[in-house]
Amino acid sequence: MNWLDQYKKKVVSVDEAVSVVKSKDRIFISGNAATPSLLAFALARRKDELFDVQVNHILVLGEDPLSKPGMEKHFRHNSLFVGASDREAISDGRSDYVPVHLSEIPSLFIDRIIPLDVAFLHLSVPDEHGFMSFGVECAASKAAAENAKIVVAQVNDKMPRTLGDVFIHISRVHKVVECSEPLKTIEAIGSSELERRIAGHIAGLIEDRSTLQFGIGGIPDAVLALLEEKKDLGIHTEMVSDGIVKAIERGIITNQKKTLHAGKVIATFVLGSEELYRFVHNNPLFEMHPCDYTNSPFVVAQNDKMVAINSAIEVDITGQVCADSIGSKIYSGFGGQVDFIRGAGYSKGGKPIIALPSTARDGTLTRIVPQLKLGAGVVTTRADVHYVVTEFGVASLHGKNLTERAEALVAIAHPRFQGELERALRKPGRPIVGTA
Repeated sequence: MNWLDQYKKKVVSVDEAVSVVKSKDRIFISGNAATPSLLAFALARRKDELFDVQVNHILVLGEDPLSKPGMEKHFRHNSLFVGASDREAISDGRSDYVPVHLSEIPSLFIDRIIPLDVAFLHLSVPDEHGFMSFGVECAASKAAAENAKIVVAQVNDKMPRTLGDVFIHISRVHKVVECSEPLKTIEAIGSSELERRIAGHIAGLIEDRSTLQFGIGGIPDAVLALLEEKKDLGIHTEMVSDGIVKAIERGIITNQKKTLHAGKVIATFVLGSEELYRFVHNNPLFEMHPCDYTNSPFVVAQNDKMVAINSAIEVDITGQVCADSIGSKIYSGFGGQVDFIRGAGYSKGGKPIIALPSTARDGTLTRIVPQLKLGAGVVTTRADVHYVVTEFGVASLHGKNLTERAEALVAIAHPRFQGELERALRKPGRPIVGTA
């Protein structure tokens, strides 16, 4: 049987496709702009037939019917990265959170630490050889597809065919649901004056021929806007955003002098506008890989002058970074922060950077703090942090003792809180900073 006959035989209705899920199954749902909403909503309609189904995922975008109140007896999220769709369920105890580095998530499925019964994927249409692309999100989807007992694919003619290690053959898929629907988008909102001030300090740390890792948001876009004078910059990152594409079109990003994958943008997912999705379609400039490759610190470190730029919720005066929770309330996840911070730290000439505004809540709270909030988790340890940047400057921490670190971090805190921080450091019984 040729691949096309196989494909046609596997095309079913969405309700038939989700009928493969049984009570107590462990399933995987692909995420970001590749969240397979048709399958998720169809599965939710079966709630009265199912109980104790574990739903594993990274970041789910859009409305999530499986995490709504009242669904917890039927479906319980096992979130590997928390987003807006499941944050409330995590906070209420209706779902669970797994603190894990993004680079390690595929191994959870490969090693059957989290064995999978069913994988729900969102794929491109097949090419002439019967291969479908994971499109805008590879991440852990490839490992899930290769290790689940049953694979169900939402095949969308609007899904870009990205290139790289991102293909699955129709012979590996058990059920296909065809659709034609726009992908979820995140529109750029521009950078604030505060973000541009932070970006100005970061841009000063970036040298010619650096390879960059960015996330999404105002700070990364502001940094890219300030790099016009830099030469031969490259990208090795988790996420491709509209800002990266604009930098490529302006000639800021060339990738030509990278020491690993020269000439290529390396990433594991794409998230942004419809224009971005059209740009990456069949574009050999972009090479997508699973996140156990893109995020491996050992791979990242092979890029000379690797600059990793990541954010934080708060940083204490010893350099400990909280990035996944507000106190004990889980807000997001580990993601790839430690992967890239460590990779950049081991890179020849690399620079691991944590960037954040100095305050929160309209300037009423300092984000450089004497101690992390009660219950807050440390995502990046103080031994991993090299640079912390706020709108007030750069604190260089690598190789510094606790006194030197505290002094450097207080110096980039908001002036309104510097006195308070200095007094807190010198309280009796707190052997962090000397009294000189």
